[in-house]
Amino acid sequence: MKTHLLLNQKSLNLINMENLRKYGNLPFTAALIHGGPGTPGEMAPVARELSIIRGVLEPLQTKATLEGQVRELKAVLEEHADLPVTLIGSSWGAMLSFIFTARHPEFVKKLILVGSGPYEEKYAVNIMKTRISRLSKVEMEETFSLMLVLNDLSTGDKNASLARFGQLISLADSYDPLPHNNELLECRYDINKNVWEEASEFRSSGKLLELGKNILCPVVAIHGDYDPHPFEGVRDPLFGILKDFRFILLEKCGHMPWIEREAKEKFYNLLKKEI
Repeated sequence: MKTHLLLNQKSLNLINMENLRKYGNLPFTAALIHGGPGTPGEMAPVARELSIIRGVLEPLQTKATLEGQVRELKAVLEEHADLPVTLIGSSWGAMLSFIFTARHPEFVKKLILVGSGPYEEKYAVNIMKTRISRLSKVEMEETFSLMLVLNDLSTGDKNASLARFGQLISLADSYDPLPHNNELLECRYDINKNVWEEASEFRSSGKLLELGKNILCPVVAIHGDYDPHPFEGVRDPLFGILKDFRFILLEKCGHMPWIEREAKEKFYNLLKKEI
């Protein structure tokens, strides 16, 4: 496994941002939902690629509650999208898209989950352990140090610490990444902490998976076989709850297929066929 990451220093600066970027021409029939939560911008390369054939929206979640993010996404799509849309969510964005589609099925004609987190808590217990095991000793020590800062409310620049933590986790999440710019717009610790705490409780209670009964549209999950989020935690629960579900496992692929040397072309070909 090789790791390459070209850091765009400008992208690490905290900036004031709007909650939407647009790519391509009208009508906007696809929307890309980023992960994190609280780390927008990473799906810009995917948006640019898909905008060759479709008008694409990239909503940027700015709200610090789960319900706030659902409402914000609804408002953006109501105003700017040609409904219903193809909703493509990555990582946390896949789970948010799952929740949104269950709450507002009339907004979504197809749901695509990329590198989603698991839908039952039992599959999530070893994710961080897997990540840590893939780091060098120096990277591991820095990761533990950052975790202490992030868990201590009284110390440190939480946004900068989260940004660096994300860089280290990205190394562990990737199989053989191509050189790429980090297109992260900002890191918001408050959004990450608050939304993920709510989402984790939502999942552990079983309510997250139960929402799948309300999803009427076709759902496609695309997952890398090297992704530390176990693919079984997406495939198995969703096969049991969704009416129209397909699962695609990409070989030699980590958490973000669009940066992977072995999987990038296949990933884009799949997406273009699905949208």
